[in-house]
Amino acid sequence: MPQSTSTAPAPSKKPSRPSDRFVAYVHDLCQSKRTRAELRRGLALPVERCNYLHRYLVPWVTGAYPDGLHADARRAHYAVAALIAARPRTARDADTAAGSSPGDTDTDWYKRANLGAALGQAVNKGVLKPATAESTLHLMSRQSADAIHPGLPALTRQLLTGGVAVDWAVLLEHLSWWDRDRDRIATAWLESYFRITSAEAAPDDTDRPETSNPPEENE
Repeated sequence: MPQSTSTAPAPSKKPSRPSDRFVAYVHDLCQSKRTRAELRRGLALPVERCNYLHRYLVPWVTGAYPDGLHADARRAHYAVAALIAARPRTARDADTAAGSSPGDTDTDWYKRANLGAALGQAVNKGVLKPATAESTLHLMSRQSADAIHPGLPALTRQLLTGGVAVDWAVLLEHLSWWDRDRDRIATAWLESYFRITSAEAAPDDTDRPETSNPPEENE
């Protein structure tokens, strides 16, 4: 009788990008109700006013970036941690059921959904009106990071409540470099938005009635 061989479970794949690892770390922190509440206290605040977040984020940031982060990137990490902690319960339950944080780490980085793509999905699902989403994108494309941060809690909550996922790692990197590369990032958001909304609006060729060629005249 052949011996049965037990196969060890494959180890979970560790995200390779620091932004993905940070998001996974924050999701783990949010398993604690108390920690989640303390992280939420940093919503829309500058780092200097996030006193309750330092104990959780400083050790991770120091370990991942021994040389430190520039000020914009540091604020982006604190902001995204607070946003993840502030997810509505339906979004937290969906993440738990999926067994991972939103954001397909196996997908090519430049194909992952940015904030513009999320807004496009929200329009297609009826969560946002097109005029509202487009106005939001055009306004943000003219603003500094300091002006964008205060509006993110309400915007991301509306998306998540409507069942639209946010790729936190992509948002983290975009916020980190926004003031230094705003035009490129804003263009990517707008292109993603219109690509998604136009794809939804485009008629399906298979649904079009067939048209026959007009009969040729007899010579």
